[in-house]
Amino acid sequence: MRITGFTSLTTVHDWGRPVGDVNGVVAGGVTEVPLLLLHTDGGLTGIGLGAHTDIARVFPAIENEDPRAVVALYDRMLAHVFKTGHAGATFGTIGAVDMALWDLKAKMAGEPLWRTLGARDRFVPGYASGLDIALGDDELVALYSRYADRGFASAKLKGGRDSDTDVARLRAVADTLRRNSPRPALMLDANESWNVKQAVRYIAEVEAQVPLTWIEEPVRRWDAAGNAAVSRAVKAAVATGENLVGLEQYGPLLDARGVDVVQAGMVWGITHFLRVAAIAHARDLPVSPVAYNANPIAHAAAAVPNHFTTEVQDLGMPVGLTVDQTIDDGGIRLGDEPGLGITLDEAAIAAIGGVEGWRIPAGPHVRPARAGLRLVPEA
Repeated sequence: MRITGFTSLTTVHDWGRPVGDVNGVVAGGVTEVPLLLLHTDGGLTGIGLGAHTDIARVFPAIENEDPRAVVALYDRMLAHVFKTGHAGATFGTIGAVDMALWDLKAKMAGEPLWRTLGARDRFVPGYASGLDIALGDDELVALYSRYADRGFASAKLKGGRDSDTDVARLRAVADTLRRNSPRPALMLDANESWNVKQAVRYIAEVEAQVPLTWIEEPVRRWDAAGNAAVSRAVKAAVATGENLVGLEQYGPLLDARGVDVVQAGMVWGITHFLRVAAIAHARDLPVSPVAYNANPIAHAAAAVPNHFTTEVQDLGMPVGLTVDQTIDDGGIRLGDEPGLGITLDEAAIAAIGGVEGWRIPAGPHVRPARAGLRLVPEA
């Protein structure tokens, strides 16, 4: 079987609430979800999720190739763009292609991807994470009550502007999750919004009142010395890595002991996650994938020995996607459908109108001018 072509589609995810973080918010709560379909001469189609704006440049590296050679094709894609670099949008494209290749490989084997990757158990432990910084108190409790109904006993909140506000929100969510555990695990995500001294002072203020399992992205993603300084100064673990693109970017963080929970973005693909998990395992560190639509990396998380917990950002799926998984017992239970277990309703997707979503100019993907430079708390 050979790869013959590709199709790009875009669906949307309706969160039913504003979503965002310290950097910005998508107030309308509807965001676009790019889909990449890889076609073969055998009639099977592989599905990858995530932006793939560089597909025309990357596709020649896999055209007419056997999709079962997915690991070799991953390196072939990296080699294909090595002069201009594989960061940013190019790495996202490679991740979407890689995801579709793994989907094809498992479909050719007639089994779910978690089986192809060698997992023993289909259940993947997770934590609730609602991209919730814009929610009022009642909305926040209502959201995490729905997670508690699914058995979750751990949650990550967005914060970083005012420690008093964050403490109150963390306490409210902890009270909500106590139906499942007397001591829920709480995480706080600052999304690179502090400098080192701000981070240490802020986290100390929070930890004096609420125990934190980890603090996520306290300083800039590449600041190995800064992340290490934060890790030494606070009780919580430092989690980071979701925005790193390639193993070479993890090296300085690992060498400086600047990361305690090694993260990898789901949107960067299966092979990237597996390699990040391996280098983390070599340092006796846990790995935790950061969520994306349909939770595709959960299949890989089920197969690595140092998986800690997987982020679950929503309980629903994008329009036109039926996904063979259930969210219960505080995690993701993967099904038996071949590949990623994703079925497309292309008619439903075709009926979608345009949305701004992540493209709005002040959303969570845009770094504010005063990030790391705030002197006083902000509402």
